[in-house]
Amino acid sequence: MVTRRAQVEDSNDDHCPVRIVHLDRVDRARKRAIADEEVEQVSSSLKTLGDPTRLRIVMALQHGEMCVCDLAAALNLSESATSHQLRRLRERALVKPRRDGQVIYYSLDDEHVAQLLDLALTHARE
Repeated sequence: MVTRRAQVEDSNDDHCPVRIVHLDRVDRARKRAIADEEVEQVSSSLKTLGDPTRLRIVMALQHGEMCVCDLAAALNLSESATSHQLRRLRERALVKPRRDGQVIYYSLDDEHVAQLLDLALTHARE
C-alpha cells in the first residue's frame, strides 16, 4: 500500500522545515475515534480518579466492600470528607452502595474499575 502524503511548510525554527502528514494513519485514527460523548465520560472518570483521596478510596475498596466509617478510619479522613468523595465516585459509576439495615457498604462498581486501577498501577511501577 502506498502512503499518501501531504507536505506542509512549517516556519518554526524549532522543527524540521517540512512536515509530512501520513494521511493513511490520520484516516485510520479518525475511523477508530470514539464519539465525543464517550470521550467526555472517560475523561470525567479519569479526572475523578485523579484526585489522591478518591484514588485511595477506590484502592481500599479493591479488597472488599467497606462502610463510610471503615473507609474514614483506614484513610485517616473525617466521615464527612469520606462521604463527600464517595458521592463523587458514585456519580461517575466508579463505586456502588449496598444498604444492610442502617449501614451502607460501598464497593467498586464492577470489575472494570479494578482492572483500570491494576493497569494504572502496573504502568506507574514500570
